[in-house]
Amino acid sequence: MNDTSLAYTTLIFLGAAIIMVPLVRRLGLSSVIGYIIGGMIIGPFGLKLTGKDTDDIMHAAEFGVIMLLFLVGLEIAPKKFWMIRQKIIGMGLSQMVITSAVLFLIFYLAQWRTDQAFVAALCFALSSTAIVLQTLKEKNIFRTDAGTASFSILLFQDISVIPILALLPILAKKSPEDENQILLQYLPDWLQPFSIILGVAVLIFLGRYIFVPFLRYVSKSGMPELLTASSLFLVVGVSELMYAVGLSPALGAFIAGVMLANSEFRHELESQINPFKGLLLAVFFVSVGSTINFSVIGQDPMFIFTLVLVVLVVKFLVLFGIGKFSKLRIDQNFLLAFALSQVGEFSFVLVNYSTKLYLLSPKLNAQLMAVTAITMCITPILLIINEKFIEPRTLKINDLNDYPELHVAQQKIILVGFGHFGSTVGRLLRVNGIKPTILDNDPERINLLRSNGFKVYYGDATKPETLRSAGAETADLLILCLDDIESNKFITEYAKQHFPQLKIFVRAKNRLDAYDFINNNVENIYRETLGTAVDMAVDVLKATGMRAYAARRLGRRFMLIDKAMVRKLAKEQLKDKVTFTMKESLEKEAELLAEDSHSFDETQWNDNEEYMN
Repeated sequence: MNDTSLAYTTLIFLGAAIIMVPLVRRLGLSSVIGYIIGGMIIGPFGLKLTGKDTDDIMHAAEFGVIMLLFLVGLEIAPKKFWMIRQKIIGMGLSQMVITSAVLFLIFYLAQWRTDQAFVAALCFALSSTAIVLQTLKEKNIFRTDAGTASFSILLFQDISVIPILALLPILAKKSPEDENQILLQYLPDWLQPFSIILGVAVLIFLGRYIFVPFLRYVSKSGMPELLTASSLFLVVGVSELMYAVGLSPALGAFIAGVMLANSEFRHELESQINPFKGLLLAVFFVSVGSTINFSVIGQDPMFIFTLVLVVLVVKFLVLFGIGKFSKLRIDQNFLLAFALSQVGEFSFVLVNYSTKLYLLSPKLNAQLMAVTAITMCITPILLIINEKFIEPRTLKINDLNDYPELHVAQQKIILVGFGHFGSTVGRLLRVNGIKPTILDNDPERINLLRSNGFKVYYGDATKPETLRSAGAETADLLILCLDDIESNKFITEYAKQHFPQLKIFVRAKNRLDAYDFINNNVENIYRETLGTAVDMAVDVLKATGMRAYAARRLGRRFMLIDKAMVRKLAKEQLKDKVTFTMKESLEKEAELLAEDSHSFDETQWNDNEEYMN
């Protein structure tokens, strides 16, 4: 079929994904492999079900990569980045520099053109974030030393894609046939680098002064579908803006994500974008598989498979050396080296982009794409070899007592709902140095809390994607303080089923609600009063490692301070009953939040003071 409609092509692509992914998952392989193999089968070099021209579907699917970079940007909050900066910069930078340098030298000695050798080396230095992170989570080894090191290296690689995308147009020689000269591309060559700086500066301004106020405005409507539309509008709009000025759409999406990483809408944006990202990425990988030219492989199989071997060996040795220098255990070092030795999905993007810039020929493009796909398909086999044959020899029984998976640096806590009950719990945790991730769906309350230094995000925790994007898969404690008890029950049931590692603390209005939670095997149930809210926070403090006596003492002190502050505020009000507006209520809550830090700074460590006077 040479003439096919876009709808028919989309149907074939989705069908290939639906059929192939469950098959490869049964074999213990990554879903990415299933997408690529499905694309190979249906593509113009396989069964030719999609016809010879897949450009339209490929262009549409590239939005999956744009959304992936937007989500990567959302994950890179400055504080999180700073906490693991040494591993990210140390291990990530050294891996990229050494791998790129070694591969460039090999390609240059093989008499490749200098710019082609440089581009190929940069592309092949990247590893597959999709395959590695999914594999680590599936095997429950994400928190091992190898898992942490892998995440740090992959994070640096994802960030490095952005300067590479910005660098490639500078290296490229413009073709006289290229008619796509728009806006900033009319500038002289010496001004081109400044166009990138200008584009980034504009996005930073938009992110700070336009995007967040815009999302706050939309969220006040209370209509989730509008926030979904706004999320897609931002991603697509920023990408088109960057394209209009001649810059990379992926660069724009990434920077927009970083700008919103510290906003209250971070987790809600993740939950809204994730379904679209997953679908479009699936179509993208199927598209990649469909473009792999088997005739090119058949023409020079020695070149293709020699290149595959060279890339795998170089990356394995570099990663193993970095792991040894970082003093990883031998079993963790092998896991790191095998897991990241493949070429990543961003290589597809960079290779295609380089071809459009005439840095790579169509033939070399097809060869590099084939190498990338083959290394990704080989990776699960390498991990099986490591797990079955190498790991049993390197992992000693004596080392099990200090297995790195058990060393969790700090417990992660999610608090859902910050109304009257939840604010008591959250404030007591905060004044004791514990800062949980807070989810709430009241925009005005969120603004208030963030202005007082709370780590709070807009989101509906009854949506599984929102809870997942808030970190429920890796969190330790889940505190449910919503006013709607039915929502607490729904979240409890979902969390018990999908996140069994979570220790759940839940609010109940009465004993009938408590019965339901008890029947659902929830141990920590708290019926509403100031006392039970404080008791809940005290138990959370003990669960984080604080001594029971110290936690109870702080809880009692907190209750006295809270009562004193409430009496102080009550004297300022009219003696008759007043119905407060939301704004007035938030203003009073702000006074309480401000008083907390002042009161505890002066009194919480005064051991000579009587606590129950």
